[in-house]
Amino acid sequence: MTDLRHYDVIRTPAITEKSTLVSENNQVVFNVAKDASKPEIKAAVEALFGVKVKAVNTLVRKGKTKRFTTARSASSKDVKKAIVTLVEGQTLDCDHRSSRG
Repeated sequence: MTDLRHYDVIRTPAITEKSTLVSENNQVVFNVAKDASKPEIKAAVEALFGVKVKAVNTLVRKGKTKRFTTARSASSKDVKKAIVTLVEGQTLDCDHRSSRG
């Protein structure tokens, strides 16, 4: 049974060009909660997707500052990412696109 905490740890899959390239090395990239630890991320991925995790690497991408006028500026939020390496032979099917005609 999946615990609801796992949905708080794993926010979204990161769909970028680089995350597509690392998928060839049996890795998956997720946006995760800022306070999530590596063991929590590993437990969440194994429980939600039913795969075995070999390693978890994390990074925090700092938010960028945008300037609108000389007096106004705003910054985007910091994002924590987890690069999850799966055990050999394990695959993760994240393709949940609906078929619309």
